[in-house]
Amino acid sequence: MLPPDARVQILVVEDEAILALDLAELLADEGYAVVGTAATGPAAQALFRQHRVDVLLCDIRLPGPWDGIETAARLLAERPVPLIYLTALADRATLARALPTAPAAYLAKPVSVAGLRAAIEVALHRFAAPAVPTEASLLPSLPLPPSLPPPEVSAREPILRLDDHVFLKHNYQFVRLALADILLLEADNTSTRLFTAGPHYSLRLPLALALERLHCPALLRVHRSFAVHVAHVSSFSSTTATVGGRSVPLGRQYKAAFLEHFRGA
Repeated sequence: MLPPDARVQILVVEDEAILALDLAELLADEGYAVVGTAATGPAAQALFRQHRVDVLLCDIRLPGPWDGIETAARLLAERPVPLIYLTALADRATLARALPTAPAAYLAKPVSVAGLRAAIEVALHRFAAPAVPTEASLLPSLPLPPSLPPPEVSAREPILRLDDHVFLKHNYQFVRLALADILLLEADNTSTRLFTAGPHYSLRLPLALALERLHCPALLRVHRSFAVHVAHVSSFSSTTATVGGRSVPLGRQYKAAFLEHFRGA
């Protein structure tokens, strides 16, 4: 089981209590963590300040001093997160107002499981590799067949980098992982196993490409089948390095770069 802080955390801003509850249950069933539901902008702001939020799911029509667009703008001004609008409104004036907040998706009610799952995946992907927003990106999303990958998302389950964290695909969802928590990587044919002190993950990428996607200078390749996080190296000899209690081989062609890293520390 994943630790609670590894799950993607979502804030639901929806004034219809029954729909908010349904969305929270749906997201939980999909393996996401709902930090809370809010019916108004100020309530959403309070939750946003109290919790880590990885994705903001916000209805455009909200009661109170701020509608959904103003609520999203205020929250994103505090810290940027991927934004998905949820609404029955789809007129061009509303789209024009929503455009400056650069939402990753615009889901029309009622929301399907496949559509919501795809919107979250695309939102994380676009946020990790942002593009200039266009009006086309605000058009209501259509449900995607479960057999097809979401647009712009690699079928090889990409690694999404966000500051000092990454989002990894695990059991059909993204999980959040601090780069500092990675102990080592081990090649497994055309895949790579990523180990932490807790759970480990399987990446459908060869080791070289996994290292390229992670883009973490502290992860050093020490063997054709292994890479280690130098901060977790507890000891090493001329032939092995010990990381997290595990001994891994130190290949001759990688030894010089490995030792050079410690000389420069």
